[in-house]
Amino acid sequence: MLALLDELIASQPVDPARVILAGFSLGSAGIWHIAALHPDRFAGLVPVSGRVPKILGETELAALKNIPVQIFQGGQDKNLPIEDTEHFVERLRKVGGKVDLTVLPEGDHFIADEVYSNPKLQQWLISQNRREISVVV
Repeated sequence: MLALLDELIASQPVDPARVILAGFSLGSAGIWHIAALHPDRFAGLVPVSGRVPKILGETELAALKNIPVQIFQGGQDKNLPIEDTEHFVERLRKVGGKVDLTVLPEGDHFIADEVYSNPKLQQWLISQNRREISVVV
């Protein structure tokens, strides 16, 4: 994925200071791990109906602390216990992470359309910008 990202940054009008990782469901597990390994590459994370990592240690959590995060989960999601997400948010905040958790009370697992069409999230997405850029080209 990082090689593809580097290719896109080199060949397309992509601002490397504004790259945000987003994932839905199991795809969210991947963004946590990628961001923890390469925290200087991303301006934000948006996991939706996501699986929170259970194996990230304190070092990996600390690596995420400077990446703003917007987490979205449906209150009626039968696939993901909200307690797991709340526990992970608490762990991330303890290391200084900037994370917001939004629970859509009536939402089930399939909330992506509602989340990504929300003007507040769209505004948040365009407002993210890293100052220090680390890109391997």
